Amino acid sequence: QVQLVESGGGWVQAGGSLRLSCAASGSTFSRLVLGWFRQAPGKEREFVSVITWSSGRTYYADSVKGRFTISRDNAKNTVYLQMNSLKFEDTAIYYCAADPREYLGSDLYSRTGSYGYWGQGTQVTVSS
Repeated sequence: QVQLVESGGGWVQAGGSLRLSCAASGSTFSRLVLGWFRQAPGKEREFVSVITWSSGRTYYADSVKGRFTISRDNAKNTVYLQMNSLKFEDTAIYYCAADPREYLGSDLYSRTGSYGYWGQGTQVTVSS
């Protein structure tokens, strides 16, 4: 069993930055794939980014590429999402997700069904 707790959300003006954190407990953190998803009101949950455990490969949604950076600190059992140049359309609840399974391609990492564990989410609001 894995418990995930997100933090770092809040309100920011467009163009600003936020760093989200997700602390994990209950399993071997270093062998977890860790992802970030987000869900805006009235929309489906969508993939943002993921970092694997064996090689540290990272993948990003096109909408955040070049602005967001995912990283992990295995010593602190924490995954981060640094968000720069925030836009109004980045407003959403951001969820941390984890799973021990790795895949060869990036497609499966973007699916919510590829993750067995989820946090409660943290709200990010970007004002235009």
